[in-house]
Amino acid sequence: MTTISRFEEIEAWQTARELTNLVYTFTNQEKFARDFGLKDQIRRAAVSVMSNIAEGFESQSQPTFSRYLHIAQASAAEVRSQLYIALDQKYITEEEFTQAFEMAYKVLRQIVRFIAYLQSSSDRKIRDDQPEYTTG
Repeated sequence: MTTISRFEEIEAWQTARELTNLVYTFTNQEKFARDFGLKDQIRRAAVSVMSNIAEGFESQSQPTFSRYLHIAQASAAEVRSQLYIALDQKYITEEEFTQAFEMAYKVLRQIVRFIAYLQSSSDRKIRDDQPEYTTG
C-alpha cells in the first residue's frame, strides 16, 4: 500500500507541472507572446490544472479533493482547446501542438483515473492526524 503525503507525489500534478512549463515556453515565443489574451488564458488554464490538484489534496476531504480534481480536468481540456487556437494562428508548430496536446491529454487521463480510484473505495481517505491519502 502506498501513501501519498504531499501533492508533489501525485503523478497528475507532476505531469501538469511539465505541461505548465511547456505552455510557458511556447507563450514566451515572439508571435505567441504578443497575443496577450490567449497567452494569459492558456497560462492560467495550465496553472489551474496544477493548482487545483494541489489545493484539493490539501483540503483533507475526499469529496472536496474530487471536486478540485474535476476542475483540474476541465482546465486540462481548456488547455487542449486553446492549443488549437495557437496552432491555427501559427503561434506553434504542428510538432509543438502534438507534444503539448498529448501532455494535456495525459494529465486529463491521469486525473480521471485518480478520481475513479478515490471513488472506488471508502477506505481511501485523508487521515485526521495529517493530510495523507492511502493508495493501493
